[in-house]
Amino acid sequence: MPDKVFTNNQVEISGEVVSLFEFSHEVYGEGFYMLDISVPRLSDTYDIIPLMVSERLIDVTKDYRGCYLEAIGQFRSYNRHEETKNRLVLSVFVREVNINDMVSDEEMSKPNQIFLDGYICKPPVYRKTPLGREIADVLLAVNRPYGKSDYIPCICWGRNARYANTFEVGGHIQVWGRIQSREYQKKISETEVERRIAYEVSVSKLEYVEENVYEG
Repeated sequence: MPDKVFTNNQVEISGEVVSLFEFSHEVYGEGFYMLDISVPRLSDTYDIIPLMVSERLIDVTKDYRGCYLEAIGQFRSYNRHEETKNRLVLSVFVREVNINDMVSDEEMSKPNQIFLDGYICKPPVYRKTPLGREIADVLLAVNRPYGKSDYIPCICWGRNARYANTFEVGGHIQVWGRIQSREYQKKISETEVERRIAYEVSVSKLEYVEENVYEG
């Protein structure tokens, strides 16, 4: 069971460390800490991606800002209770980590890759932008051991979006892509707006299990 679960949620990510470690929680005496890295896109912009790292993997008392970090792990979610609602919080759960002062151009060529194998848990939301670009939002449930699941928002483009719009709840799909961050404004009250960051998987390839592979 653990081997199967590990292969259905795989992340390889690398970038520049841009924060200090911040304590998150403790499980059976093992402390977990949050760390942000800046991951380059092909478009010369960057995504700021949160990592969850065990104190047993790395010295969490050190300041690694400016260093280059490579990590292998899983994209995980949990619900954080805020006032009257639960908020989905996403981060990369790190299983292996390596930090370097220098990095080659070859190492930077593929800094952000993810593969997910899961199940549609909400009807996909298909729409078009004012410029006519097709988009579909898909929420994927990816199983973990002991009856748990991670709920991962995915965004599809173009023909992948049209294809995803045909999916039904419970459908089994596989996706390949990258993790991206997106800022948005959350209305708190009539006069107050809060800036937040959402994380999602930008899908480059999509397969309905036992059907054809579609590439975007």
